Amino acid sequence: MRYEGTVYRPPSEASSLIIQLTIGCARNTCTFCAMYKDKTFRVRDLQEVVEDLEMARKYYQRIKVRRIFLADGDALIVKTADLLYILAKCKEYFPEVERISVYGAPKDIIHKTPEELKQLKQAGLDMVYMGLESGDDEVLKEVKKGVTSAEMIEAGQKVRAAGMVLSMTIISGLGGRKLMKEHALNSARVISAIKPEYVGFLTLLLEPGTPMYEQYRAGELDLLSPEEVLDETELFIENVDTEGTVFRANHASNYIPLAGTLNAEKQKILEQIKRSKEQSSYRPETFRAL
Repeated sequence: MRYEGTVYRPPSEASSLIIQLTIGCARNTCTFCAMYKDKTFRVRDLQEVVEDLEMARKYYQRIKVRRIFLADGDALIVKTADLLYILAKCKEYFPEVERISVYGAPKDIIHKTPEELKQLKQAGLDMVYMGLESGDDEVLKEVKKGVTSAEMIEAGQKVRAAGMVLSMTIISGLGGRKLMKEHALNSARVISAIKPEYVGFLTLLLEPGTPMYEQYRAGELDLLSPEEVLDETELFIENVDTEGTVFRANHASNYIPLAGTLNAEKQKILEQIKRSKEQSSYRPETFRAL
């Protein structure tokens, strides 16, 4: 395999074979994000991708590859015909593969027709990771996500309708103190409308060199305290309605680990939050990381 630059993948893809179908992120405008800044976006030559699959197969001759993650940040921007070709090659070289997944930017998903998404599912694209970040339109505008909450809902519902598993992430504290309530309530609204299989919470960490970091240094952003982050999470849990969605807030950036299945285990999650607030038991800042 030949990797270019830093390669990012979801935590649940830790044991996956990672193949770069694209390099970088096609948009790369989010003010909080430091990923892919060292890359100029492009779609890789398909033959190069196939060669990487060949190399991986030779390397893993005696190991069954169960999962493949197609990186980088915008694999779904690739033409459907080309994606179908690469998916077929994944199956050809790794017939034992059980799951192929990608990051899916909302605009990339919207630009695919329902028929195209179903074709991709039938060809073996099993799971899409989509960063919601926030369901509040003002927060989305301020962080330059480039989409509205309505477009988020459209994209998420299209993935679900195609039969793919959808995993979505929200960033606690992204709206700062000013938009804390709106961030929580509108994120709950969007998730309730989509009902993804998975929803994960990260907690905002400012990365040096990002526009949001400079906003903070200029006094333009009030970060939430650990207690306020939990207040925001609590508000989300109280208002979300998404039966069967697996909820996780166990990333290294989170102040406390939370886990449960919505809606059935709402009360268990709320009790976890309550106990942590009563005990002021939070992960130290020095141990929080992306």
